[in-house]
Amino acid sequence: MSWGTELWDQFDNLEKHTQWGIDILEKYIKFVKERTEIELSYAKQLRNLAKKYQPKKNSKEEEEYRYTACKAFLSTLNEMNDYAGQHEVISENMTSNITVELARYVQELKQERKSYFHDGRKAQQHIEICWKQLESSKRRFERDCKEADRAQQYFEKMDADINVTKADVEKARQQAQVRHQMAEDSKADYSSILQKFNHEQHEYYHTHIPNIFQKIQEMEERRIVRIGESMKTYAEVDRQVIPIIGKCLDEIVKAAESIDQKNDSQLVIEAYKSGFEPPGDIEFEDYTQPMKRTVSDNSLSNSREGKSELKFGGKSKGKLWPFIKKNKPPPPPPASASPSAVPNGPQSPKQQKEPLSHRFNEFMTSKPKMHCFRSLKRGGATPEDFSNLPPEQRRKKLQQKVDELNKEIQKEMDQRDAITKMKDVYLKNPQMGDPASLDHKLAEVSQNIEKLRLEAQKFEAWLAEVEGRLPARSEQGRRQSGMFDAQNPATVNSCAQDRESPDGSYTEEQSQEGEVKVLATDFDDEFDEEEPLPAIGTCKALYTFEGQNEGTVSVVEGETLYVIEEDKGDGWTRIRRNEDEEGYVPTSYVEVYLDKNAKGAKTYI
Repeated sequence: MSWGTELWDQFDNLEKHTQWGIDILEKYIKFVKERTEIELSYAKQLRNLAKKYQPKKNSKEEEEYRYTACKAFLSTLNEMNDYAGQHEVISENMTSNITVELARYVQELKQERKSYFHDGRKAQQHIEICWKQLESSKRRFERDCKEADRAQQYFEKMDADINVTKADVEKARQQAQVRHQMAEDSKADYSSILQKFNHEQHEYYHTHIPNIFQKIQEMEERRIVRIGESMKTYAEVDRQVIPIIGKCLDEIVKAAESIDQKNDSQLVIEAYKSGFEPPGDIEFEDYTQPMKRTVSDNSLSNSREGKSELKFGGKSKGKLWPFIKKNKPPPPPPASASPSAVPNGPQSPKQQKEPLSHRFNEFMTSKPKMHCFRSLKRGGATPEDFSNLPPEQRRKKLQQKVDELNKEIQKEMDQRDAITKMKDVYLKNPQMGDPASLDHKLAEVSQNIEKLRLEAQKFEAWLAEVEGRLPARSEQGRRQSGMFDAQNPATVNSCAQDRESPDGSYTEEQSQEGEVKVLATDFDDEFDEEEPLPAIGTCKALYTFEGQNEGTVSVVEGETLYVIEEDKGDGWTRIRRNEDEEGYVPTSYVEVYLDKNAKGAKTYI
């Protein structure tokens, strides 16, 4: 169907319709443009999101990414960057293939439409002019015919009147002939103009307008086809990146499947393994034994045979505190709190103080001090040999230090070799440089290598020492945790439990059993040498706290207590209620009033 034949009289409506078509095209261009902006914004947000969760360089987060789960997460972040890049590709392709192309096409379409409707208006104006000429010719012909008819009637009237002269009649006849001739001329002119108009009108409605409308129809159909092709391009631009996005997603799935929970568990072991032995079993302490004692000289020797199996004081609960979370490091209970320390006549078991001190001194001189985790949190400089760490962690740190030094040595050696080669070149070709100018640099590098080797030897010696101890660490672990050989009662009964305090100090707790008889007065003299920690202030309990872990103290809201050690940054404050009861409470549960003149609690390291 052709617009030229079917819509020959709808010029104005076609003009409105074609303008609407251009508006639709511009609306679609605007839609695609906004889509590209969304894609760019989305890509930017994805990149920012991936960057936000990237591990910070030279931070603790980098150490976490040795775990497979963290590596998979890092791969996911990298794939999200590529994923965002594909959305940027979508935006770029839509801009170049759709937005820019359609914008240029719209400008061409507007010009083409303007040209067609300009031709249509010219044809309309031409046919209107022809119509006006026809109307003018028609009115002139009509007027001349009327004038000729009046002139003929006047002539006939004059010719019939006998009173009119012959000259007047002749004049009237000539006037009638002139009018008649004018009417004939007007008729001929009107006929000619009418034929011309009919021809022009036929051309207008059957040739010019159909041609113009046909071109407008073709223009409109091209517009429709073009917008359809743009919609296909819109889909294809999206479809082209789907395989790449699919690869990104496949890589994320692959990274997820690479997670190895067993490997991560092993890494946790390597990261936190201390090398200590677990604490031993807690032995039963028979509190009925003092009831069987007498005041005789041989009462202690008679009772000790039944007590050779006992290993710990009544307050001992096993050395568990090094493995408790850092925010709950229970302190060792004071020695005076042990039920076995209560005097029970002249032959009180206080007599074993001397062998216990001897055992403690022997342990301190024969074994390196084991610093507890709490002491690490107290602050202070880290020892060069990492002796503040558990054995396994110390070995790892020393090994890492040795590897770093070896790398530095290799680097310096490579530099020395390069300088040596350059010096040889200068010796063979003096014009290239002075060999003596490299001597200072060569000596400096050699000196650095020697320093690094001495440093490496020092750390290797420490490493060899640690690696030599680790296989035989059971004795050390047993001593530290309070375990002794159950098959040697004499050794068991002559030694007290060795303990470490949460701040790295060592304390002793008395055992009720002893093999060596010592006068009670001698024991008391030695016991008096150990003074309790002085109070450095007071505190008021803000809330009730149930101290269920070893080393903690239960307090009641509103209770006033003495502060003997302030919070060192781990969230715990050491307090004393009376001479026999002291321990730790959460700092947030008390309000502390420190004495400005106090020197602070003593710490034995």
